[in-house]
Amino acid sequence: MASTPLPITQEADLLREGAGAVTWLEGVRRLLTNPTAAVGSILVGFWILIAIAGPLAAPQNPYMQHLDARLTPPSALQWLGTDSLGRDILSRLLYGARLSISGGFAVVAAAVVIGTLAGVTAGFFGGVWDDLVMRVTDMFLAFPSLILAMAIAAVLHPSLTNALIAVAVTWWPTYARLIRGQTLAVKENQYVEAACALGMGKIGIIARHILPNAFAPVLVQATLDVGAVILTLAGLSFIGFGAQPPTPEWGVMVSDGRSFLQTQWWVPTLPALAILSLVLACNLAGDGLRDLLDPRSER
Repeated sequence: MASTPLPITQEADLLREGAGAVTWLEGVRRLLTNPTAAVGSILVGFWILIAIAGPLAAPQNPYMQHLDARLTPPSALQWLGTDSLGRDILSRLLYGARLSISGGFAVVAAAVVIGTLAGVTAGFFGGVWDDLVMRVTDMFLAFPSLILAMAIAAVLHPSLTNALIAVAVTWWPTYARLIRGQTLAVKENQYVEAACALGMGKIGIIARHILPNAFAPVLVQATLDVGAVILTLAGLSFIGFGAQPPTPEWGVMVSDGRSFLQTQWWVPTLPALAILSLVLACNLAGDGLRDLLDPRSER
């Protein structure tokens, strides 16, 4: 990468420009002043709180069967009713929140780490490594993600853990391609050339200048993807490739109750509404974050 010598003071100013950014505290303040982001963040925070404290407040053991009280409608005793085996739906929803939310965040975190490492090194170093990474991502993106996740989960043996691995494997190429494009744009800036002129190592340039200035779109995409991943995991569990009964996972709960939709509506509907509200909350938070980080997106 060719660089034009710059005065030392100008190089220092450019380095500060590359490394300087809005503080996290300021970013949180701006996020909460955006109505869309605020609503989404509050809902996401509510579900995270449920995931953390919900199992402690669950009225019953989510695995406990009471066959004499099966398919009981919502009442003062059973707030959300019981399922076909007499298990308390409220307790199962509270326990399922932890599985769904932790699974969604774990998959997105793994995909972001793998995709970011692959994409930023491909964009920065180029050459054979860039070609290899891009061809691998093209291969993964050529298949529908759900179909590929189903195939991987089936090969690994259906379970919640294997479903998490399968979805993570299919999700990282999106981040690799996204961060690579951002890296190609950021590395042409003068503060990166200044860092090269001052003798900063390539790893230091990537860590201090490339990633901080190229990561905003990845953060927005990750926020949006949490909801999509939770929905995908629930879908895999619904068709039998994810969590297996009697696990209190929301997709399993919808699958177990689908035959009672017309007679005991609460059995499949309540976990479906839980999935809907959590995915909607993640989408609202992601949309608001995108509006804040992208000055071109004005409404």
